[in-house]
Amino acid sequence: MVDESLLIRRASNGDKDAFRKLVEGSKIGVYRLAYDMVRNHHDAEDISQDVFLHAYRSLGSFRGESKWSTWLYRITVNACLDRKKSRVRTMTDYKETMDNEVYPAAGSSTGKNISPDRSADSSLIQQHIDKSLDQLSEQERTVFVLRHYHDLPLKQIAEMLSLAEGTVKSYLFRAVQRLQEELSFYRKELGMEEQQ
Repeated sequence: MVDESLLIRRASNGDKDAFRKLVEGSKIGVYRLAYDMVRNHHDAEDISQDVFLHAYRSLGSFRGESKWSTWLYRITVNACLDRKKSRVRTMTDYKETMDNEVYPAAGSSTGKNISPDRSADSSLIQQHIDKSLDQLSEQERTVFVLRHYHDLPLKQIAEMLSLAEGTVKSYLFRAVQRLQEELSFYRKELGMEEQQ
């Protein structure tokens, strides 16, 4: 495998094959993050393309102080936030995404050997989670998605978002608290309301 820093240097000097290899190694991660942020397959694809176009144009500004993936994730998060600000998502868009979903949520099964009842339950739970995530502030949602959907360390999230690590912890704590409140009915259904 070719060294990533070598590929970056070559791509910065105009080597399109080197940039293509960087894209190949990063495109799934960028798409997944975009999808987890916007919850829409088509928007996630558009954002992914925008991210790599931006990365190509900005290669000269990449100083290597952070990892390539951290730099790309920062661009992806900003692109997702910009998309959300410029476009109000309607319930029709959301329903179309759920009906035509191509990429399963991070960590989920591919759908093989799942009963229709279990699949419907999973879909309903995911809808409740998505609705609850929409109640969070942009910062809380972003930190939660990066930490729990992408398993990124808090230090990397702080670097990516240009925030202090304590601020990231605070956003994450508030996000988890609010999600627990929003989804508390599941605890009651499972008989867990007395437990801590």
